[in-house]
Amino acid sequence: MAQWKQVQLLPTQTLSELYPPSFPIDVRHYMASWIEEQRWEEFDLDDPSVEPVALELLEQITAYMQHLAHNNLDVVEKMRLQQVVRNMGVFRTQPLQLVRTVKDILRKERTLLNPPMFMPASPAHHFPPCSSPARASPCPSTSSPLPGGTPGPATTAAPPQSSKGALRDDSKRELDRLLMRVLDIQKCRQKIHQLQEELNWDRQNCETLQTQQSSGGGSDPKLTESCTNLQNRIQQLEFNGQAFTKQRLQLLQDALCSLEQVQAQLLRWLQAWRREQHLASIGATFDDNLGPLQSWCEQLLGVNVQLSQEVIIAGRDCSLELVRELQDKLTLLLKTLIQNSLLVDKQPPQVIKTQSKFSTTVRYLLGEKVASGKPAVVKAQIITESQARNLGQPGSLLTENVGELINNSAILDHNASTKSTCATFRNMSIKKIKRADRKGSESVTEEKFALLFSSEISIMGCDSPYSVQVISLPIVVIVHGSQDNNALATIIWDCAFSEPDRVPFVVPERVPWKQMCVTLNSKFMSEVQTQRGLDSYNLHFLAQKIFNKPDINVDFSCQLVSWAQFNKEVLPGRAFTFWQWFDGVMELTKKHLKSYWTDGLIFGFIGKQHLHLILQDRPSGTFLLRFSDSEIGGITIAYITPTETGRKIQNIQPFTKKDLEIRCLGDRIRDIEFITHVYPEFPKDDVFKKYYTDEQTNRSNGYIGVSIQTKVARDDGSPLPLLGNGGPPVSASPLPCDLSQDPLLRQQASFSASSFSGSSPPCTLEPTPVADDRVRMDDSVSMFYSNSPFQHTYNSDPGMMLSFETLPPVMGLFPGPDTLGSSPMANQNQSPSDNMELENFLDVFPLAQ
Repeated sequence: MAQWKQVQLLPTQTLSELYPPSFPIDVRHYMASWIEEQRWEEFDLDDPSVEPVALELLEQITAYMQHLAHNNLDVVEKMRLQQVVRNMGVFRTQPLQLVRTVKDILRKERTLLNPPMFMPASPAHHFPPCSSPARASPCPSTSSPLPGGTPGPATTAAPPQSSKGALRDDSKRELDRLLMRVLDIQKCRQKIHQLQEELNWDRQNCETLQTQQSSGGGSDPKLTESCTNLQNRIQQLEFNGQAFTKQRLQLLQDALCSLEQVQAQLLRWLQAWRREQHLASIGATFDDNLGPLQSWCEQLLGVNVQLSQEVIIAGRDCSLELVRELQDKLTLLLKTLIQNSLLVDKQPPQVIKTQSKFSTTVRYLLGEKVASGKPAVVKAQIITESQARNLGQPGSLLTENVGELINNSAILDHNASTKSTCATFRNMSIKKIKRADRKGSESVTEEKFALLFSSEISIMGCDSPYSVQVISLPIVVIVHGSQDNNALATIIWDCAFSEPDRVPFVVPERVPWKQMCVTLNSKFMSEVQTQRGLDSYNLHFLAQKIFNKPDINVDFSCQLVSWAQFNKEVLPGRAFTFWQWFDGVMELTKKHLKSYWTDGLIFGFIGKQHLHLILQDRPSGTFLLRFSDSEIGGITIAYITPTETGRKIQNIQPFTKKDLEIRCLGDRIRDIEFITHVYPEFPKDDVFKKYYTDEQTNRSNGYIGVSIQTKVARDDGSPLPLLGNGGPPVSASPLPCDLSQDPLLRQQASFSASSFSGSSPPCTLEPTPVADDRVRMDDSVSMFYSNSPFQHTYNSDPGMMLSFETLPPVMGLFPGPDTLGSSPMANQNQSPSDNMELENFLDVFPLAQ
């Protein structure tokens, strides 16, 4: 098949001209290995005695193509294959022309290929048609470093043919060999039947001749000679019949052995499919296409039925004990195949809240072989971990009901368009659950259950129905949303570190840190939906955090991390576990920082030692974005700033999900002018420009626009001078009216006070009221502002603050400072002092009660 793999890379036009209608490319493709393994060059085309050998080759080709057509469910493909068989009928009268055609095609192929690249096929003699080979993809080089200082993700391509693909090709060849053995058995049976008919005819003729000879006195020499020849022929036919009978028996035994091997391979592939489905919970790639496996199951079922029929037929000429042994093996193989063909196609959620709806789908791979009549009903029930371990054990019965499921039955329906037979549970729900006695400090979110699906299925050609069942992946049942995070940690640990053939649902208590790194990286990329993973710096900091070892030089590669360290023990000095903190980072990144992370603008996970190491020699104003290690779901700006005695690294109070809903990260970075370059030396406006949003300065409805800006406080609590527009803090201009006399303004001031006063942390604002709160201009009230921005400063916390700045004034609203006296209520107003705090401002202008 090595030559065919190279031929497929030739241009399409060349391939279309290479194969004649009598020997189309379909035959070359489906029988690639077999064609290249035959000794075509040894044929002497001038020797008529080799015609029977050539005819036998033609019979094998047409028999296999007919078999492909018969088992193909695609009507168009089936008709095309049947046409191919009819076209090859031209070689029946001249079988050597087939040899001449194949030799010519193979020679032309070698001519078109580069001779050094050609690898002759092995001389083995078997008949395995093969599918087209997998194409190799190029392997790009590692990408350049990203602005955030982290190396870009190294993109690796799959090898020219992965080990998985090679194994599937081997399995496909073994299945093809098995199908050919079945064809050989059928041909052998037909040959025996033909010999038996000839033997019966010759025996009858011989008896007739003997009768004539005895009635004539035995004096006719010709009659005697004919009778002798006929007796010799009968002996030869009997000998040939016995030889073919032995050959058929050996073929049956070989086919049965091959069936056992191929079915064992199928079961391993089904187990691998389930394992890949399990690993998909942490972001591993998963091909959920069950079509090839279903076709495999259906072919093995057909082989089993055919072999069972052949064994029954062969029983006339074999010992009863041997026949019974073959039948018992076939029955056991059939039962195993039928029971292992039920799969959970779409798994239920692995964290399920009681009284909530969820869906799941069960698929039967032998659905087209299910006997018609009474529909097969699949029922579901919830089982505990101990019950799952006892499934399949002799005498094990599910006597205890640990939970009540609603809508727990569905009918197996066949979909002709998708060729799948599924039972879909669309509105299943866990009404209540019975907990087991917990051990020690085990919590309810560590208790694992599963859904057991069972049914009675009748297969066409089988006398009695079969009991089939399958369990889902482990699930954790919760009763409140606050348990979701810890329940998910249990599922992640189970998914990542369980063995494929484990006892349900055993997992190790400790795992190597290297294995944990793979899990965290895969889960992060899957959850955030990004191609940029965690680099070595990020993973080293995560190790520092989970092992509580801040030293940057510690090697964690050989250390073991425990379940308790992952999500049972809180981190030192914190009120949360490692997983709760890591999950919060993923949630924040997924919802608000995905593009920043993918573009490499966020350094991410980095410890303070490493942070000081890389920033200490950078110019003032250099900053990087890192995830907060003291707060769940926060991102902070670490920057280097000058001081009276030198320079130091500062960390701005983390921005949380709520903060970024009010004002995006890009605008916040733009607001803070004293941070100028993102590490290592990229101007922030160059790399963050696309994340800046345009402020709306005017509204067509007559309102004056208001913007929110980020403000950073000094260590002593006073605001830093460089802010937003770069100007110093300014005084608040007095309002020219008494708020208590105007209902509209009283409503506005009351709204602002309720939104921004009290014990809320800095930057904790509701986004919509802030953005839409405007001062309305009314004809009955004259209001005047100075040309300086009106800046409310509130809360002296040294962390983040906000300032409200009226956008550029509308023409005619600011004639000058003397116009303040033109207000009809000017004499009633008190003048606020400069830089008055919002709370003090409201004291000066009390609201009407």
